[in-house]
Amino acid sequence: MKRVIVVILLFSFLSTSCGPADSTQADSSAQYIENKGSDTIVNLALAWAERYQSEHADIRISVTGGGSGTGIAALINGTVDIANASRSIKEEEIAEARTKGVNPVEHIIARDAIAVIVNPDNPVNELTLQQISDVYSGKITNWIELGGEDRPIVRLSRETNSGTHVYFLETVLRLGSKEDKTLFSMDTLLLPSSEGIIAEVRQNPNAIGYDGLGYVPQDLKMIAIAAEAGGAYLLPSIRSVNNTTYPIARDLYMYTDGEPVGAVKDYLDWILESEAQQIVAELGFVPVE
Repeated sequence: MKRVIVVILLFSFLSTSCGPADSTQADSSAQYIENKGSDTIVNLALAWAERYQSEHADIRISVTGGGSGTGIAALINGTVDIANASRSIKEEEIAEARTKGVNPVEHIIARDAIAVIVNPDNPVNELTLQQISDVYSGKITNWIELGGEDRPIVRLSRETNSGTHVYFLETVLRLGSKEDKTLFSMDTLLLPSSEGIIAEVRQNPNAIGYDGLGYVPQDLKMIAIAAEAGGAYLLPSIRSVNNTTYPIARDLYMYTDGEPVGAVKDYLDWILESEAQQIVAELGFVPVE
């Protein structure tokens, strides 16, 4: 009996030593990077984090979405190491950050095209920027005005905290004019995610939406867009973004408080290398040249 008790105690000791204790020790030695923001970037950021952690066992990267505004607010409040944004930081956000001793530094990590999408049953294939602006501002309300069928237009947009929403408002609805105060039509449906817009366009033949190129599935139709009447109609692609011919393209950003150092610097340096930029292309975004 004594021998059995000794064996049980010895087994218990060994199990405790080799189990959770080792895991706790490994976790305590890991360096953590908090990364939050743009829903456009979140899938790309997750793919980067997974690859990087597989090659750097001492690094743990937490990636969450919530929108560009949410990520920048978290950076200003000092709760993240890296904020993801699909728009550039606003002047008022920079001013707020500086009142809190935060110095936002911008890093361009990829590029993206905004695709305007419709249901594949919609016969409309081409639109100008002015026509899209008129649709989203409520001046055009029926597809027949655009060469389509006699059906009401259902407008879909991302929510106001989304960097994609802000970019689309400034670049498409307001056609790049800072003096223009055009707003989305009041009956525009604001959806919380890119996936939500995709799902609604897929099931609604009257819908029009917009999304980052990397999110558009093959079963939906992308509209070819001309910057102005009489201009060339172009579909979004890596080529049309890099040669600046597609009119709705943008940079994607990560922001840090000051110039990055240590593990955050190493991670951002890796993001700009060929291995990480290959992931950019694989996910439908445009690598930084």
